[in-house]
Amino acid sequence: MTVQGPSKVELVYVPTKAEVTEVVRVRLRHSPMGRLLRWLLPTGGVLAALVVVWELAGPGAPELSKVFLFGGLGALVLTLGPLIPRVTGSQMYGLVEPQGEFRAVVDDDGVTWTTRVSETTSRWAMLPLYVETPTLFVLLSADRAGVGVAALPKQGVSAPEDLDRLRAILERHVKRV
Repeated sequence: MTVQGPSKVELVYVPTKAEVTEVVRVRLRHSPMGRLLRWLLPTGGVLAALVVVWELAGPGAPELSKVFLFGGLGALVLTLGPLIPRVTGSQMYGLVEPQGEFRAVVDDDGVTWTTRVSETTSRWAMLPLYVETPTLFVLLSADRAGVGVAALPKQGVSAPEDLDRLRAILERHVKRV
């Protein structure tokens, strides 16, 4: 839409499922819980595979129930890891999509998002961190569980210079991670 001065940028956009999934990926990468999952799932898969190898190649006859149990568990854990962002993104998109078009006003006070069914304002203290991706600015809370997250899709700006204004506002008020 329009830009009213250097300290205010308005974005108008309809979120896509790909953007919502990207937000989930960023949140998982930058939250303690997400980092734990990124470490825990592959480690669990490898440990399950080691149990299977030990059962098959170790001393004595293998217990087939252990082989199938840990083989299935390992396959599940290794498959689940890459699917978490996609599944979670689809669930979140189910909440976002019915809201239709979003209007976000970013200024020195924070961000206000308005849709046909809601209006939400977040002051900068609520979302003190941000990550820039090729298509988004993802705002993050600093809480340990990593529950606070919001996005400003670059597709929402009306002119390329608005991206620079938006980046400048973010740099003044929140920390880039």
